[in-house]
Amino acid sequence: MNPPPLPVRKRFPWILYWILLVLIVLFAFAPVGSVMLCGWIANTYGCKVDEGSVHPCIIGGHDYGELLYSLGVLGWLMLVTLPGGLFAFITWLIVLILHWASWRKRSAANFPESSAA
Repeated sequence: MNPPPLPVRKRFPWILYWILLVLIVLFAFAPVGSVMLCGWIANTYGCKVDEGSVHPCIIGGHDYGELLYSLGVLGWLMLVTLPGGLFAFITWLIVLILHWASWRKRSAANFPESSAA
């Protein structure tokens, strides 16, 4: 008769927490990227962009003024996404700390350190 298999220590799911952190950062800073893209396109093609009105911006024979205006105005969404991202980050950090502490406690109970005498 074979002895029962030794228990295998499960690893902490760090990858899940890192993926969630990346998603939180992307959500929080998406409007910043929108404004940076708008500014880069406008500067590259010599277009005028402001929040007051749509200005024509001809690139390759097409007018992209409305798109640039929309990308620029999306920057105001930062007023919602940055505080939301901060709240999500704090929540993520608390959950991570509590989960990690509980995992360590369970791991220590299941795999006690053997002390050589």
